[in-house]
Amino acid sequence: MTDIFDFGTGVDRYAVIGNPIAHSKSPRIHTLFARQTGQKLEYTAIQVDTGGFAQAVGNFQASGGKGLNITVPFKEEAWAYVDKRSERAELAGAVNTIKFEKAHILGDNTDGVGLVDDLRQNCEVNLKNKNILLMGAGGAARGVIAPLLEHKPAKLTIANRTVDKAVALANIFKAYGQVEGCGYEDLDARYDIVINATAASLGGDLPPLPPACITTKTFCYDMMYSAQATVFMKWAAAHDVLKYSDGLGMLVGQAAESFYLWRGIRPDVKSVIAQLRQELAA
Repeated sequence: MTDIFDFGTGVDRYAVIGNPIAHSKSPRIHTLFARQTGQKLEYTAIQVDTGGFAQAVGNFQASGGKGLNITVPFKEEAWAYVDKRSERAELAGAVNTIKFEKAHILGDNTDGVGLVDDLRQNCEVNLKNKNILLMGAGGAARGVIAPLLEHKPAKLTIANRTVDKAVALANIFKAYGQVEGCGYEDLDARYDIVINATAASLGGDLPPLPPACITTKTFCYDMMYSAQATVFMKWAAAHDVLKYSDGLGMLVGQAAESFYLWRGIRPDVKSVIAQLRQELAA
């Protein structure tokens, strides 16, 4: 599905690459950003088969494209493809934003800043000196650890079903703050903030989080989003948590950071989040 902000020929072109891609909200988000800021651009969605990533990126650049967003399953391949990376992309081990520069292909990762901005600005959650639990040790988790640690939490705990993955991931980031990895059965603290970085709740499943880890004042955040409350959000409500959110704001936030990298303008995210909420509800 393609949503184009079409000003005719000579318009700067951007796209998102992934597989599958028909469900992507990115074309809609960047269309709204462009209208809001008066930027003349076209943004499309491109589905690429496995093994065709490098050719697709090369073709898009050769045809005059200015930049790309990268989604699953190509973020790690994008990291290897670019010849220049931001520090946050290096740490994330994945690239979700490409900017074609005169001498380089720049790779960035805006997922972490999207999460942090949503937590701080839209959810009004303070991260400093807080005890944070991050569930999951895959690519989604890795991309947000450094940005979370930048805001000086008391400790960031990474919990995963495969304990070794959580410990290995924590070891990568030990120089950036107080971080540890463990299994769910090892959790024995109460957390101020719990972030679900797994996709389990979209499939109706949940990580085995002990209810004793939360209180009514814990803020629960699911990096996934849907038209209805996710399974993790429902779990939080059932355990009397008063504040929780899905990841729609993170999606818009990471897109806004990409837009800024490309265009030098920061769009207003709150109005776009509100518009998407309305559209999801419909």
